[in-house]
Amino acid sequence: MRNFYVYILSSKSRVLYTGITDNIYRRTWEHKNDVNPGFTRDYKVHRLVYYETFKYVNSAIAREKTIKGWLRSKKVALIGSTNPTWEDLGASWFDGKQVPRFAQDDKVFVQDERLKSSARNPIPGLRMNYKTLQLDFDCAAATLILNRPEKRNAVSYELIDDLIRALEEVRNSSAGILILTGAGKAFCSGMDLDTLKSLIGRTAEQNLEDSRTMVGLFRSLYEFPKPTIAAVNGAAIAGGTGLALLCDFTLAVPEAKFGYTEVRIGFVPAIVATFLLRQVGEKIARDLLLTGRIFDAAEALKMGLINEIVPPEKLLDRARELAAQLEESSPLSLFCTKRLLTDHARAELDAQIEAVIRENAGIRESADFREGITSFLEKRKPKWTGR
Repeated sequence: MRNFYVYILSSKSRVLYTGITDNIYRRTWEHKNDVNPGFTRDYKVHRLVYYETFKYVNSAIAREKTIKGWLRSKKVALIGSTNPTWEDLGASWFDGKQVPRFAQDDKVFVQDERLKSSARNPIPGLRMNYKTLQLDFDCAAATLILNRPEKRNAVSYELIDDLIRALEEVRNSSAGILILTGAGKAFCSGMDLDTLKSLIGRTAEQNLEDSRTMVGLFRSLYEFPKPTIAAVNGAAIAGGTGLALLCDFTLAVPEAKFGYTEVRIGFVPAIVATFLLRQVGEKIARDLLLTGRIFDAAEALKMGLINEIVPPEKLLDRARELAAQLEESSPLSLFCTKRLLTDHARAELDAQIEAVIRENAGIRESADFREGITSFLEKRKPKWTGR
């Protein structure tokens, strides 16, 4: 069974850094051996001082955000295990005598001999393996390709999991820009039919878990610390629209189609609505979300939802050209500018997010939701009851 680890790494200068990985041994070895030079050398991070294990990635994401908040407010420090102060007094590392001190957490790091020995040895296959997408690194850019062309790159639980892990890999790599696109004729056609079918039998707790995971994915993309470019090569529907339009830049072919189609099959577009309102304002958002209509690239450009319309044969070239243009700027300036924009939106998003999660999960327990999914799968007109 795959686990997810929230870790804290430290430099000799006592700077602490936290992140998420599905292989804590590999991540420690990468930093120690400078596998990602642009990242490990810039941050000079090379020692693991603490980690926690989680079964679900959204739980790990929530914990990482909490720890990052403590780090920003300087409520985490390294201390000697017998020293009550918050000062880093230790001179040695990896000896079990130094532990992180949390402002609101007394959990003590328990030394793991297997972790220590594994961290000293190269780990074969440093790159993560993905079943539903392809991740390529070219110079300073990473290209993430949704790779289910036979399913029109539809969203499945596996794709969501792969995307979350891939975003983490790119974030921790030397790549300065992320390009997101799809294989085949579609960018992302919405939710996978098998996944849709399985939603009917989910429990209330599972529905909440699903909603939190999707919120975590969308916020990870929206708040990604490096510039992101969506190269929309075809249909981007429902969740696909969300992924395409949450990137900093969205390029699309003339044939691209978009649509927040949730209401047409008994869903509530609660999660995407939070972001769409910030992008286009209430009047346009009401039109798109309440009608659930499909709109083309030309209309998306007119509304300011995409940046450019590009011929299909030039789409990736244009994305790479834009990436090269961005790479001419200071990576620190880009990082700080993105952080500024993200921080500006964070308070509003934080205030709305729990209500959004509950709204998204709650609709799944309605009769209209079950009818919407069933009628869609049976390819017939739904019979709504309003319950």
